[in-house]
Amino acid sequence: MQILTKAILVVAALALAACNNPRGGDYDDPLTNGGAGAGGISSTALGDPNDPTSIAYFNQTIGDTVHFTVDSSDLTAEGVTVLRTQAAWLNRYPTYAILIEGHADERGTREYNIALGARRAARVQQFLIGEGVSSGRIRTVSYGKERPVEACAAQRCWDLNRRATTVVSR
Repeated sequence: MQILTKAILVVAALALAACNNPRGGDYDDPLTNGGAGAGGISSTALGDPNDPTSIAYFNQTIGDTVHFTVDSSDLTAEGVTVLRTQAAWLNRYPTYAILIEGHADERGTREYNIALGARRAARVQQFLIGEGVSSGRIRTVSYGKERPVEACAAQRCWDLNRRATTVVSR
């Protein structure tokens, strides 16, 4: 029995050590770590929003998100405008990798929303490729309803969550 108790203590210690943050206790504190979150990416890693070559510029000025109507992966006129602007920027800066995240609102089953998010991401991918962005730079993922911008059972939230987000990285 004593060996089992020691084994449990060793496993617990290893589990706690695995959770240990090697950067110190303030790693997740935006006031002391430049806005770095749990993933360790600070806002400064995105660059200066005034620098047209930065990720921050892409996110804030170009626009990283297009929205969809209910149960649809068809692009809206506004979505086409955003994606044309994205494509021009992405073609100008070909060193960036691209991940397109497909999302859905909270209504419907998890399986349905994963499939809908995948169709939305694929539609954005097809559009960008059609605008000359290399297909080798683009990956897609669907989060369905699992990563809402805002969680509430109201039209405002549903409208925000029906989206595809273009994430760029070096």
